[in-house]
Order: sequence, then structure tokens, then C-alpha cells
Amino acid sequence: MCKNHGIAYKGTGEVELKEIDYPKLALGDRKCEHGVILKIVASNICGSDQHMVRGRTTAEKGLVLGHEITGEVIECGSDVEYIKIGDLVSVPFNVACGRCVNCKNGLTNICLNVNGDRPGGAYGYVDMGGWIGGQAEYVMIPYADFNLLKFPDKDQAMEKILDLTMLTDIFPTGFHGAVMAGVTAGSVVYIAGAGPVGLACASSCQLLGAAIVIVGDMNQARLAHARSFGCETIDLTNGIPVEEQIAMIVGIPEVDCFVDCVGFEATGHGANAGKEMPAIVLNQAMAITKAGGAIGIPGLYVTEDPGATEESAKQGSLKIRFGLGWAKSHSFHTGQTPVMKYHRQLMNAILHDKVNIAKAVNAEVISLKDAPRGYEEFDSGVAKKFVIDPHGMIV
Repeated sequence: MCKNHGIAYKGTGEVELKEIDYPKLALGDRKCEHGVILKIVASNICGSDQHMVRGRTTAEKGLVLGHEITGEVIECGSDVEYIKIGDLVSVPFNVACGRCVNCKNGLTNICLNVNGDRPGGAYGYVDMGGWIGGQAEYVMIPYADFNLLKFPDKDQAMEKILDLTMLTDIFPTGFHGAVMAGVTAGSVVYIAGAGPVGLACASSCQLLGAAIVIVGDMNQARLAHARSFGCETIDLTNGIPVEEQIAMIVGIPEVDCFVDCVGFEATGHGANAGKEMPAIVLNQAMAITKAGGAIGIPGLYVTEDPGATEESAKQGSLKIRFGLGWAKSHSFHTGQTPVMKYHRQLMNAILHDKVNIAKAVNAEVISLKDAPRGYEEFDSGVAKKFVIDPHGMIV
């Protein structure tokens, strides 16, 4: 039997590489004939993983991390009809059954059958059904015919694997945020956060035809990288109100569309620099989005945040100025991304050279044993997206 190794949450601020069980085609005590086992080609470190590692969730020690999985099929259950051994596939981070009413309506992010505690499942993530993560050498994927996106040409896919591995989460998530914010040809967009999701969203806005894409952050390296592929940027450390900086770029202190790519671990700026303010981005969105505009919120918000400084925030209760959003008739779009809604179209955009998402997020390949270093560097704020290559398959 092959051995397997994975990256596990060790405790606040720590992950470790350890030997884990080789996956079986099983769900608990019963066979999983609709599943496959993948040899992992790439598995990325996500900002959502960092929330757990920082101790900002109720994740238990020992959890094997990783929900951004691309791999080669090496074993199929007897009920798998259309996916074959040898196929190179992208795995949506959403675990979805394909059978429930939500899946049938395209809401694979809130599948009703893959998590006993709440709608929606994900690999290697707290409170998302207990599915084993994919920052490992091998992983089991259930409901394979429904979930997996097969790349049509394996050799072509390997040539573009750094771009294609972003289809599991970050690219569809950024794209979803843009779509939900109403981005279209000629839009003026503000994206809060220049981390990998924010940069993926910026690239998505360009793909959708936005006229001006503005990215705001306090991290100078990330802002510089956003400018490198045509974004306008706002430096939240310079003391100038966001509205004024918006007006300097577009002539008026408002935008058509707003995308929150920060989430609950937001901090203040200006007079509130360094202070945890989990609702600041949401309140900013309502202040600078035009009346009748839409606000996409792919940034993560949680029901429990044990590391919060305020008691209310520990229960996911935030102080937002909702009356302003109501008065301006804003539309708010929240929740995890239904990856399957977008990944095939975005795959085609990559394969036909319409977008270079790996460049936009500044992807860097690391080995599985170097993953702890990747987590440490990512947490320090480097302008990179770390792609784990467990088997040395990425040239």
C-alpha cells in the first residue's frame, strides 16, 4: 500500500507535514463506489486556510488542510461512468452530491447532503463535513462524475497547470464576486483587498470588460503587483479617506460595483490603524457604492471567531450600518462560491489564452515539505499564491 503524507493544523500559527492514511473509496463504514482516488498534481494554500491556522476558527488540531485540489485519477469506484483512470481533473472546493434540490439548482455551495451540521461541504475545512483535505499526496473525491472537471487535453493542461489549478477556488471565487457585484463592460469597480482572491477578482473584472478596476489594501507589495497588470490602487495607509482617493481616480467619490475580498479579519486604517474592525469593509462598501449598486462578498465571514477582540464578533455578530445600504437600495450577495457554475467557462478562457490568472495572483510552486514555510510567508503578507506540488510534476 502506498504511503500518504499531508499538511495538518497543529495549533495556532503552526502546521506540520505528517504521515496520514492512504485514502479509501469509503464513506465511514460503507463503500463509496461513486468516488475516485486522485494523485495530487497541485494543491494551493488559501487565505481561508490561514484563518484556521491563525486560530480564528474552531478548527481542531490534526485537521488535514487543503481545498484547492487538482489531480490525476488513479482509481475509480464501480459506479463512476464518465471519469476514467488517467484523467487530469479540477476539483471544486465544494463537496456536492448532485442529487439534492440545491445542487440541481446550481447551488453546489450549499449542498444538503454532504454535511451533517449545515448546508455545504468542503475539503479540509472546519465545520464543512469532515472531508479530508488535499494538501497531501493522495485524496478521495466523492460523487466524481458530478464534481470533477476533466481537462480535455492532458498535455495541454499540464502546460497551463499553474493557471488551471486556480479553477478549484480562487479564480471562480474572484469571478463570482465580480459577477454578483454586477461587473460588466464599462463598469467602475472597487475591490477591497489585494490578496490572492482580490487579485483574482481584479483579473476577473478585466475579463468581464470593466473600464476601471481599483484595488485597495495596506500591503505595498500586493498593491504594486495589482498595478503590474493594469489595476488602479488605493493605499489605505496614507491617511486619505477612501472616498477622496476614489474621486482622484474617477472624478466622483463612488463606484458602480464593490467586491469585498477581505472578510472578517479586517483591520482599520487612518485613525483606526491596526485595530480589528471586522465590519469596516462592509460599511465602506455601502458608503462608496452608488445608489442601486451591488456588493459582492466572497470574503469569508464566520459564525464563530474565537480570536475576535469583541464578544459580539466572537459569535459572528458585526456592527454594520445596514440602514445606509437599505436607503441606497444596495444588493448584497454573500456565501461560498458555487464553483461549478463558472469553472468550465473559466477553463476555456485559460486554454484559449484569454486570461493569465497565475500571473495575476503571482503563483509560486513549492514542495509538500516546504508547505509550512509557504504558510509562514503567506501569513507575513507576501504578494504570492503558493501552489504545492507533492510529486514534482510541475515543470
